Amino acid sequence: MRRSKTTDQFLSKVGQFISAHHLLSNDGLKLVALSGGADSVSLLIALKELGYQTEAIHCNFHLRGEESDRDENFCEQLCHKYSIPFHRVHFDTRTYADLHHVSIEMAARELRYHYFENLRRALSAENICVAHHAGDNVETVLLNLLSGTGIHGLTGIKPRNGKIVRPLLSVTREEILNFLKEYDQDYVTDSTNLIDDVKRNKIRLDLLPLMRQVNQGADKNISRCIEHLVEVEKVYNQVIAQEISECTIQDHDPYVALSLDLRRLASYPSPSSILFETLSDYGFVSKQIKEITNSLESRNKTWKSKTHEALVDKGRLTLVPSSAFGNVHLVIPEPGKYVYHLGNDNEQRISVSTLPYSPKDLIRDERLCLLDADKVEFPLTLRNVEAGDRMIPLGMEHSRLVNDILAEKHQNLFQRRRQLVVAQKDGSIVWIVNVRIANWCRLTDATHKQLSIKIE
Repeated sequence: MRRSKTTDQFLSKVGQFISAHHLLSNDGLKLVALSGGADSVSLLIALKELGYQTEAIHCNFHLRGEESDRDENFCEQLCHKYSIPFHRVHFDTRTYADLHHVSIEMAARELRYHYFENLRRALSAENICVAHHAGDNVETVLLNLLSGTGIHGLTGIKPRNGKIVRPLLSVTREEILNFLKEYDQDYVTDSTNLIDDVKRNKIRLDLLPLMRQVNQGADKNISRCIEHLVEVEKVYNQVIAQEISECTIQDHDPYVALSLDLRRLASYPSPSSILFETLSDYGFVSKQIKEITNSLESRNKTWKSKTHEALVDKGRLTLVPSSAFGNVHLVIPEPGKYVYHLGNDNEQRISVSTLPYSPKDLIRDERLCLLDADKVEFPLTLRNVEAGDRMIPLGMEHSRLVNDILAEKHQNLFQRRRQLVVAQKDGSIVWIVNVRIANWCRLTDATHKQLSIKIE
């Protein structure tokens, strides 16, 4: 068809946005998520007109009865009209939602994007193009604002998220409808979008019309605000990244995910912002981050997310994966080599052997436990430290709490929870692993046979 000024302007605007954000290359296959609605139909046609190699994907979620099948048939006929390859998939969305204990909306989202990515890989496609437009961006920012978001939530929908790209973010719903009108191209309407029973629909059908009564340019002004905040976000991200880097302590403990110097952190203008940007990546929620911000001077205070634990102690914030705290209980019936797991399914080995003893062969190494074999009785047990554990340390006559000994070694709470001990048959501790041996079973001039224990 002969292009009108309206269609040329629309295609130019979309093309410029794609170029400005480096969304698509000139070569390679692009998959378009096609629902049959005005937005996705305009996206499919626009990309074809701009010369991109496209194929369409349609998901039938079977949530709206005959209307769902109507949409599928429409998409198939549309692709036939424009000679565009058509892919479809059917989902039992309600059953998936029940099985995974998620909402219908979340179930549809998970099913859709999982299928998109699998198909993209199968076809070696470059990207998956979805039809979010400027109006969707405004609605998203308003939704985020109502939920109490930070600066990232006020910058709206990103043009790119991995292989997902959104070429229509610069155009409005009105421009989309005018573009389709010029093409004399119809589309289908999802009836659920016309009911104000979900938050986004309420914003679209109730809140935005009210805002336009106050200011006719409400949509454009919010979009302009989003553009400003996107630029502010770039500066914010750079400053936050620099400050996090300056506060980070290099910790040689392989289980530590992150360690921050809280005293240095407190010297910055907004410690709460730094903590939010850091801890939210580890699953901590706003309420927890606020508590941590108010507890920078605390001792041995901990918080848990779904994946990590945080410890504030002695001016340091330490993050450790929850999986690092494995429960070890290994019975060692006789000398030999044994395998156990310590957090993260890390496979560890412990070797136990008996050897003739000569004072001239004595090795002084905290990582190697050398005891008088005649004073230690099998079976031995390798286990985690327990509350109330006591031991008579080397060079002392009276027992002490193991946790006190570890504290003197400047071990924090997390390190103590991972600390292992070796106990003999009667339960008495002979070795705090890699820390101290018990005095009563030390090597002496009267020792004839030594027991060697080493974590390899």
